[in-house]
Formats: sequence, structure tokens, C-alpha cells
Amino acid sequence: MASLLNSAYRLGVRAAAPAARIMATSTAHRSPFTHIDSSGNAHMVDVSDKPETARTAIARGHIQLSPATFDLVKQDKLKKGNVLTVAQIAGIQAAKQCAQLIPLCHPIALTSVQVQLQLADTQPLGHRVAIESRVRCQGATGVEMEALAAVSAAALTVFDMCKAVDKTMCVGGIRVVEKSGGQSGHWKDGSKVE
Repeated sequence: MASLLNSAYRLGVRAAAPAARIMATSTAHRSPFTHIDSSGNAHMVDVSDKPETARTAIARGHIQLSPATFDLVKQDKLKKGNVLTVAQIAGIQAAKQCAQLIPLCHPIALTSVQVQLQLADTQPLGHRVAIESRVRCQGATGVEMEALAAVSAAALTVFDMCKAVDKTMCVGGIRVVEKSGGQSGHWKDGSKVE
């Protein structure tokens, strides 16, 4: 293994898999990461024995805009079209395609995807588009990744549609704020809900 790592280093290649394997085997052959097996290899988690339950995930994020861009979006005056509508559709599409984007993510039959975008100009974040997604399924694995993908794609779409007039936009704050269903139960803002 040392020669493999040295060869990779000389070639300028980062050896992520061997590093993950070292980490996994150094913790008593049990990785805290479910996508790493006992040998340290990446794998898709087997969920075939897990019960199907109603699962929901809510994610939020935002994209900050300059005041001038904020006004253009608000007045629907950008040449590419209605920014908020196109971004909403992009978010829904991203949730549906999440397994194509994230390598070890399960393809899930989603039962609902809602993406909402709202213009906001309150402090401390200033002029921004606030984004929230709510994703649901009846399945053996959660929909957190789908909710995060929806918010991310919506924010990136706002960026794409406004980049000709604003070089200062900043995407941020993307996180899961609530999830329910499955073995771990109901969580909100990082805390278990009883």
C-alpha cells in the first residue's frame, strides 16, 4: 500500500480510496460512515431489509444578490425569463435526478417535491433569494440528498440566469433543517424531536 500511495503522490494523484481504507481499518474494522465497507471500500448501502416508511426532508439555502439584480428579479426584467419560476423547476428536476448526480445515492420513487423561492431583503443577509425544498417518499431510505439537490440546483439556476448582470452573487447556507421517518426518527435543526 505504501508503494501505491508513493506512486500516486509522484503522479500528483490524490489517493482517496486508499486513504479511506486506512481510516476504516484503523477504527477497529468498523467505519462510522455507512458508505464505506469493513475493508474501506466505497459501496452503496443495502437497504433491502429496511422497512418502508413515510419519509420527509426539508432543506434551505439562499443566494445573495446585488441590490440592482434583486430589483431586476423582482420586476421580472432579466432577458433569460422569469428567474424564480425557472429555478423552481430546476430544483424539482434535480430532486428527481439526484441518483444520477450523487454516485452512491439510491434512486428513489419520490411522492412529492416542493420548491419555494422567495425574495428577501432583511438583515443580516441582505438582498437574496431564499430557497426551501420539501421532499417526500414512501421508502426504505431517506430523502435528505434529494432535498439538498433541489435547493442547490435552484440556487445555481438563479446564478446562471443572473450572471450576466451580477458578478458578486454568493450561494450559501444550504442545509437540511428537518427530516422525519426511518430508524433515526424525526430531527429538526440538528436535534431529535420526541
